[in-house]
Amino acid sequence: MMADDFDNPPKAYENKEFLKSSASRPLRIMAEFFEPEDRFERYNISDTVVFFGSARIKSHEQAEAALAAAKRHGGDLDVAQHDLAMSRYYEEARELASRLTQWSKSLKGRQRRFVVCTGGGPGIMEAANRGASEAGGLNVGLNITLPHEQSGNPWTSRELNFQFHYFFMRKFWFAYPAKAVIIFPGGFGTMDEFFELMTLITTGKMGKTLPVFLYGADYWNEIINFDAMVKFGTISAGELEKFNRVNTTDEAFAAITEALEQVAMTHPGTTL
Repeated sequence: MMADDFDNPPKAYENKEFLKSSASRPLRIMAEFFEPEDRFERYNISDTVVFFGSARIKSHEQAEAALAAAKRHGGDLDVAQHDLAMSRYYEEARELASRLTQWSKSLKGRQRRFVVCTGGGPGIMEAANRGASEAGGLNVGLNITLPHEQSGNPWTSRELNFQFHYFFMRKFWFAYPAKAVIIFPGGFGTMDEFFELMTLITTGKMGKTLPVFLYGADYWNEIINFDAMVKFGTISAGELEKFNRVNTTDEAFAAITEALEQVAMTHPGTTL
């Protein structure tokens, strides 16, 4: 048999079986660093403003439709009415992202500054991507493969729609280009993101000043008793000053833009 009759073996970087193996895990991790970095550079994304929050919060339109359906078909009215009340956070995240995008587009320079960035999924993430898109701005979605809940929303800019496998690499890309973080009501994932950021900040592992804002006093004051943590000595009173609380879009917009002008305007680019 002639040598030409044999198929050429695949190159290592084209060998899917190898690339999915445990031996190539370092390559997959590196890919989740270099591929987003390349796309950020190609689209001149200098830095971001990150929105965190629940994937389960509906838009006002969706919540109204669900309530109407519950009334027609004998559904759970309490749940539907609760969802309608919580939909204020979707609409306020949408408005805030739109206003921040309009403001960032007015800044001079070739680089895109303070681009809205979310986890790319539904709920608050969708609301922020939607608001930025409606304002005519590019926006970022850092999706991750999960068995449920996480599915990409249609408002994320196609050019900046990412899909991660590793949580820690996704978290890196939340933190690395971020110049401010706004955290709406959310569940375990939102709490994880908030506390991990606060751990980095309070331990001095964050080499930049990163303003963090909790949105919605009604939610946060009931969910987490920060004063009790101070009382029991598990955090210090001074650590409560490392994040801010805001309760309206006007208040949030003013606080975020003021913080960005003070600590980030003259320091473009990614850094931890």
